[in-house]
This record gives sequence, structure tokens and C-alpha cells, in this order.
Amino acid sequence: MKTRRHSGAEAIQGKGWLLAHKWLLARRFSQLSILTVFMLGPWFGLWIVKGNLNASLTLDTLPLTDPYVLLQSLFAGHVPETSAIIGAVIILVFYLLVSGRVYCSWVCPVNMITDLAHWLRERLGIKSASNISKNTRYWLLGVTLLLAFAVSNIAWEAVNPVSMMHRGLIFGMGMAWIVLLAVFVFDFIISRRGWCSHLCPVGAFYSLLGTHSPLRVRADARAQCNDCMDCFMVCPEQQVIRPALKGAEKGIGPVITSPNCTNCGRCIDVCSKQVFHFGLRFNNSTDDTAENNKYENKHPNNKHTNQAT
Repeated sequence: MKTRRHSGAEAIQGKGWLLAHKWLLARRFSQLSILTVFMLGPWFGLWIVKGNLNASLTLDTLPLTDPYVLLQSLFAGHVPETSAIIGAVIILVFYLLVSGRVYCSWVCPVNMITDLAHWLRERLGIKSASNISKNTRYWLLGVTLLLAFAVSNIAWEAVNPVSMMHRGLIFGMGMAWIVLLAVFVFDFIISRRGWCSHLCPVGAFYSLLGTHSPLRVRADARAQCNDCMDCFMVCPEQQVIRPALKGAEKGIGPVITSPNCTNCGRCIDVCSKQVFHFGLRFNNSTDDTAENNKYENKHPNNKHTNQAT
């Protein structure tokens, strides 16, 4: 395997910088646009959206409610208003269709902080790792619900980095700086993708929503993989890639079916062989012949890449 300065170098050389960062740029546009729409009211008096990511009202008409917050509210013994229930149903249907953890990579503003920590970590070659189980986030999810039940209050939202960041941008950061800095340092020094991939109960909740969602990343051209490991290095949930990418001999189809995939698209960006693409979870056949032929017809110059690698 060739030594490279960073993941995606071959993709940049073959596709150009813009196409090798297409989905990353789209995610940043989505995250910043959503955050800007929420800030237009408090900062400039332009109230397109009132509220925050927990609960909002768009154009004084469309209610949207975070179903995780609504669930905590129910555990706390609160009776939600009809508009809150309608808003939660709308969000539930959306994430059930597009994969719940799309929230983590396309909406959550804290993701920009954890991505920065990971980028610096990779550039500086920091190799420290923790032994925190990825299932810890599910235990913490349960704790937040039990805590809401015990204290009759949505206690988690008082320290949720996403909620604190949003409140801080409106009223002044205060303690939010400490919490966000702690998340950054944890990811930068202590654990690779530690917050999002090991601890965050919000991501745990949305992964449960994405268990059977139809929108998935597919590795249909997996026969063209040259084992460069770029997709593995950039993936925030590395364990989700291998079954689809290397599972042909075990009868596993090319669809990444794990609910922990965030559909961030970085594996698509950095793959110089264009193994990955967005698609549907259906037709998850283990017969790669048709897709391999389709790939070779589109990329005749790469037809014998694997043999030459």
C-alpha cells in the first residue's frame, strides 16, 4: 500500500479537490444553513424559524419537535401539546426514511467541532485510544430517560452540548464554552471520534430510528477496492464499512445496513475507485458481477487496477 500524507489524496488527484470533498461540503452547507436560519431571529429579528433544534415553529405554521426530547418529556410526566406531537411525528417519519443518524452528520452543529478535532488528530498523528465501548451511548440514552423520570424534568437538555451551543449563541456562551471545549479535547486527545461514536445519547437515539431506513450507502463496485483504507480512516463509525465492502465471500451484500452509519458520504468522497454511492437498501444481492461490469464500462482505464496493485 502506498504511503500518503492524508486520506483521499488519490481521490483528489483523480477526481479533483471539489469532487473529493463534495459530500463534506454539502454537509457543512446543511449544518451552517440550519444554524443560520435559527439565528436569524435572535440576531436580526428575521423570524423564519422560532425555537431551536429541540422544538421549533417555521413560518408560524410548521411545528417540528425532536422526538428524543418529546420522549424525555413523556418520561418526566409532562403532557405534550398537540403541536409538539405533530412536530415529532413529522421528524420521525423523515428520519425513518433517510436514516436517523443523518441528524448527526447533516444537522448537528457539534459535529463540526468533533470533525475538527478528528482532522487535527489525524494531521498531528495522535494515536491514543480509549477502551470505551460503542454501546456506552445506549446505556447513557437509557440513563437520560431514567433521569427524566426520576426528577420529573428533561435534565439531559441542561448539559446536552447541542442545546448548550444553541443557547450560548443566543444568550452568551458562558458554561457552553467549557462543555464544547471538553468535547473537543476528548475527541482530540483521549478517544478517536469519542463523543459521537461512543458517548452521545442523541446519536444512539437516532441510530435506533435508522435501523430499517431505505436510504443507504452502497459499495456496489466493491470488487474494484484496492485496500487503500481511505474509507476506513475517514469513517466516523469504522465498524460499519467492512461487512459491505469485504463480505462477498460470506454472502453479505454491498449495502451498509448498520444503523450507526451516519450517511455522511465521506467514504464516497475519498474513494478513488468510486466503490461507494448513495442508494437504497433494496436489491442487496451478493452477486457483484453486474455492478462490476457497469463500473468497468464507466471507468475503462481502471479495469485492471486491482491486478496491478
